[in-house]
Amino acid sequence: MNKVAVTAEKAWKEREAARAACERPNAVTADAGKRERSAKRLIEGAAGVCHFLFVAIILFQFFPDRRPDESHFLFPASVALIEAIFLLYLYCRRGNETVAGDLLALVYGAVFVWQLLTVKFDVLDRMLFPSPTFVLSLLVHEIPEAVKGAISSLGIVFVGYGTALITAVPLGLIAGWNRRLRSAATPITRVLGPVPPTVYIPYAIVLLPTFKLSSMFVIFIGAFWPIFINTLNGVSSIDGRIIESAKVLKLDQRTMLTKVIFPGTLPSVVSGATIGLAMSFILLTAAEMIGATSGLGWYVKYFSDFADYPRVIVGIIFAGIVVTCIMYTFDKVEKRMLRWRR
Repeated sequence: MNKVAVTAEKAWKEREAARAACERPNAVTADAGKRERSAKRLIEGAAGVCHFLFVAIILFQFFPDRRPDESHFLFPASVALIEAIFLLYLYCRRGNETVAGDLLALVYGAVFVWQLLTVKFDVLDRMLFPSPTFVLSLLVHEIPEAVKGAISSLGIVFVGYGTALITAVPLGLIAGWNRRLRSAATPITRVLGPVPPTVYIPYAIVLLPTFKLSSMFVIFIGAFWPIFINTLNGVSSIDGRIIESAKVLKLDQRTMLTKVIFPGTLPSVVSGATIGLAMSFILLTAAEMIGATSGLGWYVKYFSDFADYPRVIVGIIFAGIVVTCIMYTFDKVEKRMLRWRR
């Protein structure tokens, strides 16, 4: 009996060894295929265009400069760093990453043309169009001032936007749920919603105690109406069968609003919140004109008054980076909040 068991165990081990030997070439083939696909992603499509433009930018650095005073090693070094990060991104990510390639190709193309028309050919006005090399060196130099301005601007935006969010959503839910309030609120939103928030600046300066509060008020007005209107419309668009089913359970008004109406309205609320946040950043420059002494919008306006266009471009770039990061983060939060819709 023991001899039979030993023989069976030996046969089982031999079968497992043979199976492993057969699977090993398949695993090696799969790894080789994965490496081949990663290598293809490095050279195909938009990625190939990016690499071509990168090589062109580097090669043109060896051509004579018409603006030698604006030439700097920081520019090719920065482009090389971006290219290295992009290569690592393509190699590590799975799937077809065309969006990043298309975006970087547009950036490379714009920078390449900009560098040619300024440093290499000098066909653009020096005061209005500084070279990307000069702007990049100034960008590094202005980082402390830009960080200070970003903190000031984000403080104004988040207070004004946050106040709009915590007031517009409850008011929109209540007005949307009550038929009489909805009938009264709809014409008001049609009249006051399209009014530019900047028209309230004179009254904000007179009625509010500080210029900073006036700036926050302008942001608040700009963000309030998109959030309120979307919330109001979101309540109206909830399926009537859901409302009737909730009424059968005899829920009180508070439970109805928090457990039924608000979850059903959430996609519209998030959509309005996104529009309100974008509107807040659009209004930032106008808001910071009200007695501000720092901020990204103030930075651009201040140096444009002195025709310091290199710093104007630096301010625009910094503002674009900050707004992009905030909107990207908000987009991730939105997808997480609405993942149940997928």
